[in-house]
Amino acid sequence: MKSPRILICTVAFAALSSALVAQEKFEPVFNGKDLSGWKAPEKNVWYLVQDGILQLRSSEDKKGSVLWTEKEYENFVMELEFKFISGTIDSGVHVKSDDQIQIGISGSLKRDMTASPYIPGKGYPVEAEGVKELLKMDDWNQMRIEVRGTEYAVSLNGKKVMTYKSESGKAKGPIGLQLHGDRDMAIDYRNLKVGEL
Repeated sequence: MKSPRILICTVAFAALSSALVAQEKFEPVFNGKDLSGWKAPEKNVWYLVQDGILQLRSSEDKKGSVLWTEKEYENFVMELEFKFISGTIDSGVHVKSDDQIQIGISGSLKRDMTASPYIPGKGYPVEAEGVKELLKMDDWNQMRIEVRGTEYAVSLNGKKVMTYKSESGKAKGPIGLQLHGDRDMAIDYRNLKVGEL
């Protein structure tokens, strides 16, 4: 028979686990068919949808762009998959407008900074750990971004690699997918979903 203390702890842990699972009710933010729910540019040459995949492709003039969600978010968890296709990949996920979680090569540092936060005016204040061993260059990668206030945590392929508290992050804003300018690049995204907390 379990002691009362162990029983109470077990019940409390189960309740906490259930609460966390209940909080993460994910909804797709990409339907795999078109750009519904996103603010696509009027003359869109960067964001293509094919076979359930959101393809980001550089334009001939290599002009950069960001694809924004129509909805704004406060506290949330975002899960997505990405795959490097070709070129010098410089993409990422904008968190509530300005702050960004990098995917690919940093233009300023000239090296891969995937899963690290890029903060306007500060650059990369911290670097995600263990990414080189986790990142798949020729296959799909799974990323999880947790946003609680201005605290960010990122997991790559099932392992947490970064936590950071932003001093300049906004309380609320849209999520964006970046296609950096002055690059010749192609990257694919799929299974994008968000759970509000």
